[in-house]
Amino acid sequence: MRTLRDAIYGVAVGDALGSPVQFLQRGSYPKVTQMLYCDIFQKEAGTWTDDTSMTLALCDSIKNCKAIDTADILKRFRQWLRNGKYTQDGEAFDVGRTCLTSIVKGKGMTDEYSNGNGSLMRIIPLAFVEGISDQQIADVSSVTHAHPLSCEACRIYVHIAMDLKNGKAIPQAVRDNVSSSHPKLADLKDLESFSAERIKSTGYVVDTLEASLWCLLKTSSFREALEAAVNLGGDTDTIGAVTGGLAGIFYGTEDIPEAWIKALRKPEMIEGCLFT
Repeated sequence: MRTLRDAIYGVAVGDALGSPVQFLQRGSYPKVTQMLYCDIFQKEAGTWTDDTSMTLALCDSIKNCKAIDTADILKRFRQWLRNGKYTQDGEAFDVGRTCLTSIVKGKGMTDEYSNGNGSLMRIIPLAFVEGISDQQIADVSSVTHAHPLSCEACRIYVHIAMDLKNGKAIPQAVRDNVSSSHPKLADLKDLESFSAERIKSTGYVVDTLEASLWCLLKTSSFREALEAAVNLGGDTDTIGAVTGGLAGIFYGTEDIPEAWIKALRKPEMIEGCLFT
């Protein structure tokens, strides 16, 4: 059975791999196959962004509370935002609008335009919480992203992660969990037949979930999945992180290229936040 460690290293590697080409148009940059310096934020190769920092904050909350405590999760998000906790250089950067507003106000956003991928990118630790309920998944999403669409995307993702953890193959895990009453998630059931041209790679939660699952369905190793993800262009750090979390569970840390693991800065921060 795969572990939380596999998932979190997958998130961090995908995040750091994709960050240097974030916001660039698909096909406009040389194919990313290694960790690169991030010109956008002037960060060393192997630096993760908000995706991993918020994931570690969630892990740390679960570790210390031994339960899902949304007030504690919010407190740790504020420590990240204000003090740079869970970052490699002591400062929060690349912070999404909805996350910023929600953390400052202490209330998740509920409007249609607050359906970015900021809760999806950090939700995977919940797949390793014994007895986690769909309501708890929604509650954790709602610390920042409280619209039903974001909550449902997180629910689907966590259930896929749980099935992969328990040994299901990727296509089966996806097929078993993508049925949804939300019309904007209807295309998930047909992803295996989609061409690359049909895959959008924006920060919209639906696009990110579709892109990440598509990358997993179309590849057969951690490297292939992550290279597919970060070379889609657009929101490459988050698509890398979301893809990486599931790929880490399915393939295991041992399948992550050694050079990528070695390039990841301050891995001891990850080890210190693992709750299982």
